[in-house]
Amino acid sequence: MNIATNLFLPKRRNAVLVAAIVSTFSAFSVEAQEIIPPQSDTVIVTGTRSIKRTVSDSEAPIDILTSKDLQSTGSGELAAVLSRLLPSLNFPRPAVADGTSASRPAQLRGLSPDQTLVLVNGKRWHTSAVVNVNGTAGRGSSPADLNTIPISSIDKIEVLRDGAAAQYGSDAIAGVINIILKKGADGGEVQVGGGQYSKRDGTQGSLSANFGAALGDKGWARFTAEQRNQNETNRAGADFRNPLEPLYGRVTQVQGDPKLQQTNLGVNAALALAADLELYGFANYSRRNTDAAATWRTAYTTTTGTTLRTTLYPNGFLPNEAATNTDVSVVGGIKGRTDGWRWDASVNYGSSEFSLDVTNTVNLSLGATSPTRFYAGKLKNTQTLANFDVAREIEFAGLANPLTLALGAEYRRDQYEIGAGEANSYFGSGAQGFSGFQPSNAGSFSRHSASIYANIEAELTKQLSASVALRHENYSDFGSVTSGKLSGRFEFTKEFALRAAVSNGFRAPSLAQQNYTISTTNLININGTSQLVDTGTFGVATAAAKALGAIPLEAEKSRNYSLGAVLQPVKNASLSIDAYQIDIDKRILYSGNLILPAALQSVLAKQGVLVGAARYFTNALDTQTRGVDVVGSYQIPLSGSDKLGFTVAYNHNDTSVKRVADNPAILTQNNLLLIDRQTVNRATLATPKDKFSIAADYGFNNWTIHGLATRYGSFVSPQNNVTLDQTYSANLVLDVAASLKLGKWTISAGVDNLTDKYPDQVTSAGNLNSGGTLAYSTFSPYGFNGRYYYAKAAYAW
Repeated sequence: MNIATNLFLPKRRNAVLVAAIVSTFSAFSVEAQEIIPPQSDTVIVTGTRSIKRTVSDSEAPIDILTSKDLQSTGSGELAAVLSRLLPSLNFPRPAVADGTSASRPAQLRGLSPDQTLVLVNGKRWHTSAVVNVNGTAGRGSSPADLNTIPISSIDKIEVLRDGAAAQYGSDAIAGVINIILKKGADGGEVQVGGGQYSKRDGTQGSLSANFGAALGDKGWARFTAEQRNQNETNRAGADFRNPLEPLYGRVTQVQGDPKLQQTNLGVNAALALAADLELYGFANYSRRNTDAAATWRTAYTTTTGTTLRTTLYPNGFLPNEAATNTDVSVVGGIKGRTDGWRWDASVNYGSSEFSLDVTNTVNLSLGATSPTRFYAGKLKNTQTLANFDVAREIEFAGLANPLTLALGAEYRRDQYEIGAGEANSYFGSGAQGFSGFQPSNAGSFSRHSASIYANIEAELTKQLSASVALRHENYSDFGSVTSGKLSGRFEFTKEFALRAAVSNGFRAPSLAQQNYTISTTNLININGTSQLVDTGTFGVATAAAKALGAIPLEAEKSRNYSLGAVLQPVKNASLSIDAYQIDIDKRILYSGNLILPAALQSVLAKQGVLVGAARYFTNALDTQTRGVDVVGSYQIPLSGSDKLGFTVAYNHNDTSVKRVADNPAILTQNNLLLIDRQTVNRATLATPKDKFSIAADYGFNNWTIHGLATRYGSFVSPQNNVTLDQTYSANLVLDVAASLKLGKWTISAGVDNLTDKYPDQVTSAGNLNSGGTLAYSTFSPYGFNGRYYYAKAAYAW
């Protein structure tokens, strides 16, 4: 393959867009008068062990988002803010999706959410206990929950858009998000905010504080407290399916954001023990309570009959999933310098717990004596790490500057737990909405891994820099894996440079993917209609999964290639264009819904498993993702202290399937397909292939005006029957905001989605809209809540 000439060429219209951006910036640069310090000079810590690497001389593309950037929208959810600021990040807002409604995943470069590594202060952040098992973006993943980290605690975020498994280990296939917390004893800020959607629902309120304090005369601690409250939104349609229903023609379903209460507490601290010795640590606690709707249960058992489903709810009922997400993270370490070596030793603990109660519901098997509230059980994911790094600069004759050598070792232990619900939650048909975890589902699963790694970075000449990284890991459950990365940058002039990288990486199958087991009632498309079916999800090691052809999961393997150009024609204008290709073998996907014939139902029944459909995780696909990122900024000095800044960003990505795993023989014998068309296309077509944004910031006197226009490309909601696919149109979303600084006060107000854009409604032919009651697609990259008004007031000292 000729990487340089064939690998990354985008389609013609995308190439035209890239060319237009380049020419625009070239024209802008001619007019520049006064120098404004650019972000390209910012020193970075992600993807490098060097102490002087900056954004512009990085050998891989990296974005820097400041705390001011994070406050530029009305959202209090970190993932939602990032989706507005980063064209390569996608954050849909699924509803009626069980645990996914409470813990929503984000995607980088159109890949699976768990193929992006999240760090906080350079330390690995734990992943969520929630497994996304419904038909949403990121189906089958259990990634880190970005929304457990309070925005008010963040100083900046560095987003490395390149494979980095050789530097950081598992998961860093699409890239790395490194969240850097505020530090220091000086200053602080208290902020209060609120907002509401134009439909007069989804009212939100927040109160946050971040402040520093001295620890003696050699240390500091930075504290964060944040409280967020949110009422539900509802964009469901009226139910016209059965004229005999008591509530015929009314809106009975809820489709939108859940009701939410979230408390975040955090601390970041450091204490100098000697001139070259520092003790440090940080911790975060997050508790989020959500109330999310399940699927409406009609009064009658069929759409044409009058047989009551239950006498407890003669008008029908809407089960509610009351979830509690509790996340805890604690990191402590000591670092210093000894004989020219910088060293860092740390211990890292993180846990995510998801517990669920199902309310306003019934267990039909218990008849009229059924409770209406059930404890359904819990999930818990725990990560513990011990890490030791060393690095130093070494003089070598002939090199322009000393090279940086870094070495390290890491031990990691993962644990995943499933806790059973109360007996009534799973007895017989189980609680409607979410049948509880059974004792046979419950268990505790663990593994450990150990790794060693090395990294060398050098400026070979004043124009050429290069880096090489190597990492070897051994996992107790699937063996060893070695990752490597080679990158380089050549500066032709001060204004123009090329950079490139090639690497291989991996993602270990999560313990959740290997062991998650439960039986629930799901809305499944059968013969063109949406039906509620008792469905079993089985861990690959269970007897039920093995009876359906399951085999142990293997690690995903990736190969990353990137080639980019960096232009800085003048000090206050910069542009980067980076093309990439990511090949992933043995991608782990959640299988299609296997509608079991009587023979297979009988096999599972003999094991005590009574379901009509089944699914499990499998190494399903080999895929190839090709794309291009374009990021440009231009700062225009005006008269006095006035200034105007523009930022443009564009991402194009296209994922194709190179191989589909063989179908298990037992499924072929029963005319079933493990990896069906919908499963394949959900991984390749359900996210927009294009996203373009242009932002403008105008500062004058004490005012700042911000505008952001984002064009989201089209996407497809796939079905197994191609005639039922629905393609959703591209849309342009406009956000505006203004802020006024009055002494120590800053007053802000804005409107997200000013023009009140909604995605296309789900057509009845597209199915899974339950007769029009579920009006919008869960894949919409900007949700389906419409226009949002907000205001904030902050006091800083």
